[in-house]
Amino acid sequence: MLPALLSALAALWFAGFIPQIAAGEVLTWSRPWIPGAGIEFAFLLDGLSLLFALMVTGIGAIIFLYAAAYFKGHPKLTMLLVLLSLFAISMLGLVLADDAITLFVFWEGTTITSFLLVGFDHEKEKARDNALQALLVTGLGGLALLAGLILLGAEAGTFRLSEMNAMGDVIKASAMYLPILILVFLGAFTKSAQFPFHFWLPGAMAAPTPVSAYLHSATMVKAGIYLLARLTPALGGTEVWFWTLTIVGAVTMVWTSILALKQTDLKLMLAYTTVMALGALTMFLGGGTRYAAMSVAVFLVVHALYKAALFLTVGLIDKGTGTREVTQLGGLARAMPITLTIALLAGLSMAGFAPFIGFIGKELIYEASLGVVTEPLFVATAALLANANMVAAAGLVAIAPFFGKLCQTPKSPHDPTVWLWIGPAFLAVLGLLFGVVPSLIDGAIITPVVQSILPGEKPVELKIWHGVNLPLMLSLLTFALGFALFYGRREIRNSLRSQNFTGGLDANATYFLLLKSFKAFASWSARTVQGGQMTVYLRTAFVVLALLIWAAHLSSRDAFAPPVSLPGLIPLTICLLIAVSAAVVLRTGSRLYGLTALGIVGAGIAILFVFYSAIDVAITQLLVEMLVVLILAVALVKLPKMPREVNFRAGDAVIASALGLGVAFVLAAVLMTPFDPRITEFFNAASYPEAFGRNVVNVILVDFRALDTLGEVAVVLVAAVSAVAALTAGKRALAKKDDKS
Repeated sequence: MLPALLSALAALWFAGFIPQIAAGEVLTWSRPWIPGAGIEFAFLLDGLSLLFALMVTGIGAIIFLYAAAYFKGHPKLTMLLVLLSLFAISMLGLVLADDAITLFVFWEGTTITSFLLVGFDHEKEKARDNALQALLVTGLGGLALLAGLILLGAEAGTFRLSEMNAMGDVIKASAMYLPILILVFLGAFTKSAQFPFHFWLPGAMAAPTPVSAYLHSATMVKAGIYLLARLTPALGGTEVWFWTLTIVGAVTMVWTSILALKQTDLKLMLAYTTVMALGALTMFLGGGTRYAAMSVAVFLVVHALYKAALFLTVGLIDKGTGTREVTQLGGLARAMPITLTIALLAGLSMAGFAPFIGFIGKELIYEASLGVVTEPLFVATAALLANANMVAAAGLVAIAPFFGKLCQTPKSPHDPTVWLWIGPAFLAVLGLLFGVVPSLIDGAIITPVVQSILPGEKPVELKIWHGVNLPLMLSLLTFALGFALFYGRREIRNSLRSQNFTGGLDANATYFLLLKSFKAFASWSARTVQGGQMTVYLRTAFVVLALLIWAAHLSSRDAFAPPVSLPGLIPLTICLLIAVSAAVVLRTGSRLYGLTALGIVGAGIAILFVFYSAIDVAITQLLVEMLVVLILAVALVKLPKMPREVNFRAGDAVIASALGLGVAFVLAAVLMTPFDPRITEFFNAASYPEAFGRNVVNVILVDFRALDTLGEVAVVLVAAVSAVAALTAGKRALAKKDDKS
């Protein structure tokens, strides 16, 4: 009860801001986070964020109350409520954030908490698989979004979303606009399950019913819609914005509305209609017109109310009968009158009947479709087909289980306790109330949302009756088609199922194929690259390093610039000596000769360091060479003799040559670059005042790079301990052998 109470109080607190937001105010709050990068914990409350905050907290209070009753006596109820609370906090932070990085942190918070919630019944393999699917799809989209937000912040010169929106013309004229748009679309489409990423949301229905109602109908899956709406002033209004959102949204809404009719599980059916609704919202966010923004604002409210109510109603049916398979349900009206009433109220709003708020939303959708500047016929046809399927789906959820012949169910049907039905009843009644009196949300909620999406745009007044016009005719046609689909539901379902209808676009199968291929590749790479052979590890590391060096070098403008001038006679002689010694190391059949030649290579490099005034580096190099020679010389006594003939490995020679030449070219390019003295000047000026040391190199190592130096010392210590252990292991083994003998 406590989480429900806290969520309800939060909803009331946010509702207290409605008069200010309706008056056009925008409230902000911020605290420094990473000042050097211009990143803040910044939050903003305007019409758009207020609507989402009210949905998160208001519907959240109902979900908490419902979950406590639904899982009464369940051993993991406390854990479920904690996870739901963490999700609610993450979602609130997401919709209130005015800083792009802050938004991303909370965005990933919803990803992680939804993963845990979808996999709540982790004893079941299906729950684990579907939770992983949701995590992978939305997580990868989140990485794309992060890249897009960073590019957007770099282009705008700020990470404040409100400031980005004010610079829309500059951003859209930038050469980085298209890459930013693609990355943001990937983040939004994966989160809000747009085609071809639509498959993960129905799979997430493995979550408990309260979780499905909260995450995947009312809040979490609308995060992508929120992101697109929030960034419309900054990124919207272009041809690529319009066509991408229109086509993706239209395909998603029509495709998934057809797939909804194929389902027999009521919860899964509602999941597909949720994706359909998200497709509609995406399509109209691309419109850029007043009616399009109005339809988005109203449909956000419409969908949150009826879909959460219907999901919870399916939970009531499941609790009361022991099943949610529509083919096993019928004639429940007398046994479950309260559940029937709630289902009818929410279903009528879903179907778009007057006087429900769903009717107003549907009329606005048709008005927006006809008002699209380009291809209004395409948009209106897509909306008509999807809405007709929505009418049929509403009938399957709200009518089919309650009327007709009484079916035998696993449990004797009955209405559940009041704590289960009061929440969905409240949401269903709100859908009716807002339809009868639309002025309750018109100026207070809808108008500020429209002005957040399209600043300066004056919305249309919400009315239940706009006279006899083309949208009304399309509504009547929608009802006719929807009734026909409902009455032919069995034949349609059987036809879709008998043909295993996917249209050749089974995204779920594609996902599992990709996942299987990735696992096979990971297994192959683990066996091949990490097979336990040091030579393989070294080859892999050097090949990757060489590829990275050459890729960076060849992609630069000065890739084939003339080389630097040749060094003087002494450095050239030392380089020649190093080259000859390296050749001896490669060709000698004696370990002692090879070790001596290797020491000459190290000493020559140390002399070059001295020649170029790097005394400290030269001393370090000499000390390392001395230790290496001494330790290896001691070890040589225990090693077997080398074969006189040394095999030439052409592959290793190619790798070594590529890496060596790559490093040489990069160093030459660095030496040709004009020297930038800013770092030197900074350390010269700051060493004594800030670190009280006059030896600049020592100050850098001990103070400015203290953690880096500590890490290097730790590496040396670990290496020393390992060397001691290796050298003494043989003695301990011999001692044990002597003791046994």
